[in-house]
Order: sequence, then C-alpha cells, then structure tokens
Amino acid sequence: MITIVGPTASGKTALAVHVALSYDSEVISADSRQFYVGMDLGTGKDLADYTVGERTVPHHLIDIRPAGYRYNIYEYQKDFHRVYDDMLQRGKLPVLCGGSGLYVESVLKGYEMHDVPENPELRARLRGKSLEELTGILKGYKTLHNTTDTDTPQRAIREIEIRDYYRTHAASLTAYPPVPSMVFGTKVDRDVRRQRISRRLQQRLDEGMLDEVQQLLDSGIKPGDLIYYGLEYKYLTLHLIGQLSYGEMYRQLEIAIHQFAKRQMTWFRGMERRGISIHWIDTSRPMDEMVAEIRENYERYLQTSMHK
Repeated sequence: MITIVGPTASGKTALAVHVALSYDSEVISADSRQFYVGMDLGTGKDLADYTVGERTVPHHLIDIRPAGYRYNIYEYQKDFHRVYDDMLQRGKLPVLCGGSGLYVESVLKGYEMHDVPENPELRARLRGKSLEELTGILKGYKTLHNTTDTDTPQRAIREIEIRDYYRTHAASLTAYPPVPSMVFGTKVDRDVRRQRISRRLQQRLDEGMLDEVQQLLDSGIKPGDLIYYGLEYKYLTLHLIGQLSYGEMYRQLEIAIHQFAKRQMTWFRGMERRGISIHWIDTSRPMDEMVAEIRENYERYLQTSMHK
C-alpha cells in the first residue's frame, strides 16, 4: 500500500489522486469527518479533486454514514480492511490518504480498537467536571488514542471511557494485522499553509458552508451532535443558534483550524518516533515531479521488501 498523510490544506488529496491515477488504482480515505453524507464543505471533501481531465479515480470510505452518526475507530478498521482486501483481490494498489493520524496509524500498526460500550458509572463520576479537568484525567492514561478529541466535555468523557475500557480489558482484546505500506507526507511551508487555510475558509463560506450547516440542523440533527464534530461544525452551529456573532465565529474558527493543523503535524512527528518512516514530499513542485518521486521511492521500497 501507499499512504499519503499531511495536515489540512497541504494538497494531499490531489497528490493521492494523481498517484492512484498513475497506477490505475483507487484511494481509501482516512479522514475522520469525511465519512458523513451531507457534510461536504465543512469537512473539505474536495470531491472535484478525484476527477482529472476525463478520468475519475474511485474513492472509498467517504459518505458512508448519515450526518449525526458517531462513527468510531473500531468501525473504521472493519470498513478499511473490507475495502483493502477487495482492492487486493482485484489487483489494485491501495492508496490510503488522510489527515487523521490515529486512523492511519491504527491500520498501519494494527492497533487494538474495539466497539467500546458506554460506562454509566464512569460517566456519572465525570459529569460536571470542566474541560480542563477532563483533559488532565486523559493525560493519566497511557493507552494510545486520539488526544485531540477534547473539543467539548462530551467528547473528552467519551475519550476517557474508551481509554478506561482498553486499560481494563487489555487481556481480551484482539487486533487486526499491521498493513505494510510506504508512507509519504505532504510538506508545506508553515506560512504558506496558514495562507491556504485562511483562503480556503473564506472560499468555503462563500460557497455556502453556513447553508450546509443550517440544512443539517433543519433536517433534525441536534446542535450538540453537530458541535460534537468540532471545527467548522462546532463554530458555525454556535453562530447559527445565536451563541457567536459572525465575526467572532470566523475569528475563533480560523484560529482553531490553524491549531488543528499544528496538532496534525505533531501526530505525524509522533508516528515517526513510534517507528513509522515518513518520506516527506515538497508540495511546492509540479505534480508530475511529486508523482515521479513517489513512484521511484515506492518501487525501491518494494524491491527492498522482496529481499528481506
């Protein structure tokens, strides 16, 4: 498998599509918010990127759950391996692409992720605690999981619940096998990334992102369920229900996306420390040069793997 990771607004989707196109293959998404139908502008699906000229690259694990659903890493692993196995049987080279480091790492390393049931007793003990207190409790757990899921007390409590389950059920958990892959990362200058993030935010608002969130609310999804998704859906919902002015929403959201991109890069650097080698691609160059570099390195990777 080829894996392409990178922070938001780094051009990873377009690169993954062109790489898949060069191999007559397909892309598997690893973005924790692009699973949901109707959540398009706010998650940056960039579906137009999957069409190059007259050719459209098939993509998987996008629009597979209704908005308002709370998809989890356990379900992702099952869905990923179903698609991955099918692609191998059809002779297609899987190209995994996404900015959600936990989802990527869970399949590359075969992490033990399971459908964690609710723990009413634990939830009762945590109810009423501040987000700062809950974040402090999270830091007391050593089991690897997504430490960025602390946008709201509700998400932090669920995160603690998951970590506690893994700690107390470690002996009975089983894992998927690790998936061998060469991993590439999209490297972009920090100032350029910040400019792209700000430009993309304005562009998406101009394209109707507020209308998208309003339609989700009008469809019956509760504000709290949209706020759960964080970032665009959190701040735009808070504006639409009257808790933030437009200007304050825009300012807070822009800051939050910049912080999110920094956290993504922190996760990828952590993946490197945990033994996953990432070959960083300078995305300021022409697309054909980047694709050629990936193909050259991947072929070398295959030859090295065959001789081990």
